[in-house]
Amino acid sequence: MQKGTAVVKKRKLLTLVVALPLALAACTSSSNDNSGNSNTGASGAGHYGYKFAVVTHGAAGDTFWDVVKHGAQQAGKDMGVTVTYQSDGDPAKQSQLIDAAVNEKVDGLVVSMANPPALKASIEKAVAAGIPVITINSGQDQSAAYGALAHVGQTEEIAGEGAGQRMKAEGVTNALCVIQEAGNVGLEQRCAGFKKGLGGKVTNVQVQNTDPAGAQSTIKAKLQSDSSINGVLTLGPVIGSAAIPAIQGTSVKLATFDLNPDVLKAIRDGKMLFAVDQQQYVQGYLPIVMLTLYKSNLNTVGGGLPVLTGPGYVTKDNAAKVIQLSAQGTR
Repeated sequence: MQKGTAVVKKRKLLTLVVALPLALAACTSSSNDNSGNSNTGASGAGHYGYKFAVVTHGAAGDTFWDVVKHGAQQAGKDMGVTVTYQSDGDPAKQSQLIDAAVNEKVDGLVVSMANPPALKASIEKAVAAGIPVITINSGQDQSAAYGALAHVGQTEEIAGEGAGQRMKAEGVTNALCVIQEAGNVGLEQRCAGFKKGLGGKVTNVQVQNTDPAGAQSTIKAKLQSDSSINGVLTLGPVIGSAAIPAIQGTSVKLATFDLNPDVLKAIRDGKMLFAVDQQQYVQGYLPIVMLTLYKSNLNTVGGGLPVLTGPGYVTKDNAAKVIQLSAQGTR
């Protein structure tokens, strides 16, 4: 099968999955409503009553993961299922959260795998216990091997390659690729794809997502030490925001992965070229729908291929509209 045909089919599949909540809603008439951090069918769209756990590697209060959480919670309401959401950037602690969910005998698990080897035993334990698992965001290459039903996200190297091609078209020949989480395989894949797409010089720079001020200083120092650097790609919105003042007063072109209000305003105002958008709301929403379909009707989605949510691109042409949607917590 040609690559273009495969992409079209995947997009059609994603469109189908997005439409599934509406179809399910038409077949249901009652819902449950629990309090606390659980979310059930307050909207009246479903009445399945399953309990699903979402365990991600995102830090509390991270704007990217807040949108993932929002998507999962809304799907819980629409499907009439309970959704609990927990996150921890420490792989060992994330693994413990997965183990705790297994011990609680949840009906399904949604897990992001920034560090797949560290989570392997816990995910395989869940699968052995008969708990269906869907991976999201990171860990696509290991998802099926660990026993997950499907992976929802974007192919990171392809997304990075697309970013490289776009920056090349803007005249970038020597760029920094700024990695904000050490050991995150998805971020490393983004930089590899970026180098391939750019076709020029790419230097990987390690910073900490929890220290945007330090990241800003690091980026600025790199630019000052080499005047031939004319591009910066950051791999997350927190560091993307930090990089905006770091390039101020220079001709360096800036782009990022993922969205937050500062990134969107910078794109609208011409201070940033674009953001690679993996639609994290969908990464939270779709797995809850897919688990509901599996538990209620043994349906599986993807056919062994990832369900792609990106890459899309936010540019100056569409930034204003996305800003409006972002205010609703869905972008």
